[in-house]
Amino acid sequence: MTTLEIRDLHVDVAQSDADAEPIHILKGVDLTVSSGETHAIMGPNGSGKSTLSYAIAGHPKYVVTQGSITLDGEDVLEMTVDERARAGLFLAMQYPVEVPGVSMSNFLRTAATAVRGEAPKLRHWVKETKEAMTELDIDPSFAERSVNEGFSGGEKKRHEILQLGLLKPGIAILDETDSGLDVDALRVVSEGVNRYKERENGGVLLITHYTRILRYIHPDHVHVFVNGRIVESGGPELADELEENGYERFTAGVRA
Repeated sequence: MTTLEIRDLHVDVAQSDADAEPIHILKGVDLTVSSGETHAIMGPNGSGKSTLSYAIAGHPKYVVTQGSITLDGEDVLEMTVDERARAGLFLAMQYPVEVPGVSMSNFLRTAATAVRGEAPKLRHWVKETKEAMTELDIDPSFAERSVNEGFSGGEKKRHEILQLGLLKPGIAILDETDSGLDVDALRVVSEGVNRYKERENGGVLLITHYTRILRYIHPDHVHVFVNGRIVESGGPELADELEENGYERFTAGVRA
């Protein structure tokens, strides 16, 4: 059983101008995600959803000014980025980066070695990787291509979910994994997330604007995120309301 607890989280984001005051984005977020649960965070552009994911992962640009993040009682904020990954946190990024000169196969095995604490046996690793790629309809030739270099948006997102399946984290944070996907890619990626949850009993924090991915990944809890806060939580029926009526009920009269 793995539990991620976020309490009264406030986060500032540094601006490109070093002399400019940081922007206060998160304004008191409370959230608990446990093994076997899927939480969907939905909200309009600029509401702070991605800031939450980066703060959990440890991006240096996002500074926690108040509150706490713990994983099974351990202080996540005291961990380096790699320590957070080894502890069982995983972030599938909205915009996966390209890493020229590093093959996918080397990247994946190096990541697995770091997370598992020892290098996987080569014969078993090759079999494990091939099976995972087949499940995600990834061409085996991609294993020898540089990480995300020249990949389409859908290919990048499939490789994020490939990492999820191979690294087997306790808690997976998926930051708009559905953005830029066509219908077929959305289905494949969603099935990959569902396999992870079923096989590993993982907890999922799914950040999205739209309800279309929720047709494939069924949330246990839905949270509406507005102006750096969770303003309402509920079950899947809350996503249905958002699909029908949008965010107007939640954004009307909201002040910074």
